[in-house]
Amino acid sequence: MDKLDNTYDIPLHDIKPLIEVQEYSLYYFIAIVTITSIILIGMLYLLYRYLRDRKKYNKRKEHFTILEALDFEQTKQAAYDLTLYGATFKDDTPRHLKHYELMVEKLEPYKYKKSVEPFDGETLRQIDVYKGMLDV
Repeated sequence: MDKLDNTYDIPLHDIKPLIEVQEYSLYYFIAIVTITSIILIGMLYLLYRYLRDRKKYNKRKEHFTILEALDFEQTKQAAYDLTLYGATFKDDTPRHLKHYELMVEKLEPYKYKKSVEPFDGETLRQIDVYKGMLDV
């Protein structure tokens, strides 16, 4: 047995000592998971906002629909509705404001009276110009 114990003391010349190997795969994995998570969270947030805003009440669209469906046979009610619902769009541009004010001025004789006559041609033209300017 003494002879076997001596075999461990033999110097090894062909084998090099162990060296430390730099391993970066864990850092690469963490970076990929982080970037993927950020992208996934961003996409989920955008999907949430899309679904939330899809069903949101759109006042401008609703008022535009009401203005398009007005019955000009009921002159007094149409004058009130044009004034009320047309105000939604008056602050879009200075041009909208100017035409809204002109339209309201033309509608004044048709309000505040018990009975009114149908819209005259100039008032109808002003209403059509204002309605033609509207966009939702």
